[in-house]
Amino acid sequence: MKKLFSRIVKFPAMGILFCFWTAIASAQTNYNFSFSPNQTIPDDNFSGVGLTTNLGGMLGYITNVSVSLNISGGYNGDLYAYLRGPNGGFAVLLNRVGVTNGNAFGYGDTGFNVTFNDSSNYSNIHFYQNLGYTLNGNGQLTGNWSSDGRNIDPLSDPSDLAADMPTSLLDSFNGSNPNGDWTLFLADLSGGDDSTLENWQLNIATVPEPSSGLLFAIGAFVFSIRRPELRRRFRIGIGKFASKSRCRPSSEMKIGNFF
Repeated sequence: MKKLFSRIVKFPAMGILFCFWTAIASAQTNYNFSFSPNQTIPDDNFSGVGLTTNLGGMLGYITNVSVSLNISGGYNGDLYAYLRGPNGGFAVLLNRVGVTNGNAFGYGDTGFNVTFNDSSNYSNIHFYQNLGYTLNGNGQLTGNWSSDGRNIDPLSDPSDLAADMPTSLLDSFNGSNPNGDWTLFLADLSGGDDSTLENWQLNIATVPEPSSGLLFAIGAFVFSIRRPELRRRFRIGIGKFASKSRCRPSSEMKIGNFF
């Protein structure tokens, strides 16, 4: 880490902004919420089940959201589920997985015990049987997946549903205020076996909003490197900032001659 930092600070603007970035990033907070509704999802019922909970006390704005669902029984291809945030954001978690022209009913596995995280490390859940997947002893799909994201009527023609692109993902919550009413909605859209939402978890990562002082310092930096008479003053200010943070400016951190 020290070697990386010593290289970065040789570049004037990057070095200063690196200090600001590390100060903010180190303040990330994870909030974890767990719910155990043990709620039956009505079979062949478009009205479904809406579970709304009011969450508060979180600081800053959202940088990442992940959701875990434990759904037992039923027929996976029947299920539609979404998460709606309190201040913007809408993510389709499930939209009749496996439905295609050749399979209008979707996958017949019985349940999910999965975590949705839209990191690029995870595959989209919609066609999970075409990928490496694991079922537990109860027949539930397990593992980490990217949310379905297909924001299309779940009763659409199977070819349209299969061809639709994921657009409503968990990153739609990023940048918004996490406090307020969060709603998880689930519906079973075809007759057959019942599904039950045993429990679910919501993980919200936030970072604090930049203070007015920090924003002023960044603005002053950009301005000062264009004004030679202000460079010395800005060096002094940065020295004070660094002395109160983990950043320590090296002798090679120089403000001038960047633009």
